[in-house]
Amino acid sequence: MSALLGFPNPVNEKAARTVAAVVALTAALALATGWLWLLYPLALGFLARVATGPRLSPLGRFAMWFARSHLGRPRYVPGPPKRFAQGIGALCTTAGAVALAAGSTAIPVAVLALMIVFATLESVVAFCAGCAIFGGLMRLGLIPERICLECSDIAARQV
Repeated sequence: MSALLGFPNPVNEKAARTVAAVVALTAALALATGWLWLLYPLALGFLARVATGPRLSPLGRFAMWFARSHLGRPRYVPGPPKRFAQGIGALCTTAGAVALAAGSTAIPVAVLALMIVFATLESVVAFCAGCAIFGGLMRLGLIPERICLECSDIAARQV
């Protein structure tokens, strides 16, 4: 079981950006068509990636293959901030999915809009809001530096 659970460190940023692109496109499709039910697979995907990285996430596995096959040499970044960002995505999409199941449409629409904004920032300009929050929490001492020594200044990494 322990071999199944876990998150890669480092992470190929090109694969992470591919995941973000598909999340943004899925969220946009959901809003454009009214298919709010797409929040369910989005939430399950985020939960799978937080728990196992790409191992149990079809999107994560696709992104790794696509990045390796079509995007050239990997660009490695620290894993813990990416896992933290996936956790934020899991929390938001799960809340949206639960709200949808309870009959709300306003909360799911807001969550999908947030997914479009933040996933697009990650996929297009390599700005990971969750990673920036992670770096800020490290600077405040809320995340021990031993968790990710190379992450202590996320803003300084090259794009």
